[in-house]
Amino acid sequence: MVKICCIGAGYVGGPTMAVIALKCPDIEVVVVDISKPRIEAWNSDTLPIYEPGLDDVVKQCRGKNLFFSTDVEKHVAEADIIFVSVNTPTKTRGLGAGKAADLTYWESAARMIADVSKSDKIVVEKSTVPVKTAEAIEKILTHNSKGINYQILSNPEFLAEGTAIEDLFKPDRVLIGGRETPEGRKAVQALKDVYAHWVPEDRILTTNLWSAELSKLAANAFLAQRISSVNAISALCEATGANVSEVAYAVGKDTRIGPKFLNASVGFGGSCFQKDTGDTRETPAIDVCKGLLGDKAQISIYDPQVTEDQIQRDLAMNKFDWDHPMHLQPTSPTAVKQVSCVWDAYEATKGAHGLCILTEWDEFKTLDYQKIFDNMQKPAFVFDGRNIIDPEKLREIGFIVYSIGKPLDAWLKDMPAVA
Repeated sequence: MVKICCIGAGYVGGPTMAVIALKCPDIEVVVVDISKPRIEAWNSDTLPIYEPGLDDVVKQCRGKNLFFSTDVEKHVAEADIIFVSVNTPTKTRGLGAGKAADLTYWESAARMIADVSKSDKIVVEKSTVPVKTAEAIEKILTHNSKGINYQILSNPEFLAEGTAIEDLFKPDRVLIGGRETPEGRKAVQALKDVYAHWVPEDRILTTNLWSAELSKLAANAFLAQRISSVNAISALCEATGANVSEVAYAVGKDTRIGPKFLNASVGFGGSCFQKDTGDTRETPAIDVCKGLLGDKAQISIYDPQVTEDQIQRDLAMNKFDWDHPMHLQPTSPTAVKQVSCVWDAYEATKGAHGLCILTEWDEFKTLDYQKIFDNMQKPAFVFDGRNIIDPEKLREIGFIVYSIGKPLDAWLKDMPAVA
């Protein structure tokens, strides 16, 4: 039986390994992490991350050929293929602070692999990393090899939150980069054989190491540029009376451009490439809340998938601290006194002057906005940062509505501009 070990039980490692275990019953898959609470959560009925379909996949495989463990060294030593899916947060100090990726955890993982390995290994780079990281990791492993052979592969993830399981079941492509040597090609083939259990061969692309690493970063950059472009257009729409949804639809009909990633919003968040949904890392909601707190606002927050502890952490921590492992984050961030967290949208909006919609959960589209309006102070404002509500229907109820990239409410047109 081929044995796979994944170091890092996070947003990428957990779902990816669960799907591999489901699709490859002849392969033993172990996800390891030094965080005991995180591993306990993966072994419980309440998984540490929210992703539609993930619960079912984990429950089908867990205890059969999918395992979650804190015994990192044991499972690394036993594995044939090791996926490294550790955090690569933005550096908070030193050269490149605020810009460069912090590869401390990657390097630690490589040194640990070299220390405990007693047989040849294929080491797969799954984290989003700068180009040439594989070469640096290769040097660490070979200089501490004790006669063991290592092959480094790059296998970047292209998951979108909210559709990660579907993306893994039916990927646009699986990209595997390796050394262009006989040993490198053999390692690429070994990983290709894993994905070939369910991915059509024409969707499994093989390249050299550097092309795979750069392809991931280039894809992220292209997608970020599209979102940033349509967000810039949304400002023009507001100034001219155009509707950004209509503009984006018309532009997206051009086959050279296409309709994907043309939804204007309050911004994008996330880690490697900034995304939307249950992952709160660098979500623009944090920036909006901090701006309101700076203006001495009292904030009541409702999010169906984010705990009160996580919300308070996000608002209390410094930028980029969030992406370091939990045990290295501030142990008990001070709760922000002007923030209360509730578990009901109606409770959150009771007595409020304004309502900000900052995440596109489906339930927000079907709320009883008449009931919300009746319980808010007047004039009652709605700021729709995700364009999920019909502004005209809300205006009929009596709301003053601001939607990203939509013609301004007549009441707002007379407001002084704020830089």
